[in-house]
Amino acid sequence: MQAEQTTPHGIWLPLITPFRDGEIDETSVRRLIKHYAAAPIDGLILGATTGEGLTLDDDEIERLVDVSRMELHATGRSMPLYLGLSGSDTRKGVKALHRTEHWPIDGYLIACPYYTRPSQQGLHRHFSLLAANTTHPILIYNIPYRIGVNLGNETMLRLAEHKNIVGVKDCCADAAQSFDLLRDRPPGFAVLTGEDALFHTALTQGADGGILASAHVETAAFAMIRDCLLGGEPPRALAAWRSLVALPRLLFVEPSPAPIKHWLWRTGLIDSPE
Repeated sequence: MQAEQTTPHGIWLPLITPFRDGEIDETSVRRLIKHYAAAPIDGLILGATTGEGLTLDDDEIERLVDVSRMELHATGRSMPLYLGLSGSDTRKGVKALHRTEHWPIDGYLIACPYYTRPSQQGLHRHFSLLAANTTHPILIYNIPYRIGVNLGNETMLRLAEHKNIVGVKDCCADAAQSFDLLRDRPPGFAVLTGEDALFHTALTQGADGGILASAHVETAAFAMIRDCLLGGEPPRALAAWRSLVALPRLLFVEPSPAPIKHWLWRTGLIDSPE
């Protein structure tokens, strides 16, 4: 069930889900997709933390995916569309993969099981079973300060042996662990930072890009920093980062995605800050 996959790279946007009067605002969804399809974004993730996926029911998530895919197709832009999944019950996770297998998505971002704090062997078995139950690529989301358990590098590298576990959104909050993973990872296994405030540092150490909520704002500036580093212009990248570094701090001064939604509303990209 596993197929060769392209390594995720660049700037990925965990898209917010716009609401209005307690419902998904499909007009604003279409406007967001059209806007970011014209921006230097390399991939979109729907229904993840920034997309408030834990507050959406199955029908809402399916509709969000359908509307986003239709609008993306209308723009003519070819861009991977991943779906965020999370949960502590491996069995329910497998059912979610089966339920969404034929949705118009290209892969999944799957968070480590929260609250139950499984062992490393438990984490390995959890993700191995999920990988065996989908043909789509999987990005693991390692964020121990939200989940309660850290997926260590030894386990991560074992999971990287699965052909459709293609990388990690790295929020381990341990600089040494992140560096060691970048050093030891196999070819084709992507490391995308999920720590917006550490984007420049992660790139200088070899990260493939970032999954950045802050890239809703100043999208081109985030992309330019990576382009400068890839183009052999580290001083220019550092200068650009110095002018941008306060933005992630501002956007996370209140629980995300509230500040981002406020900005998108004020700029007219969504019709309500709800």
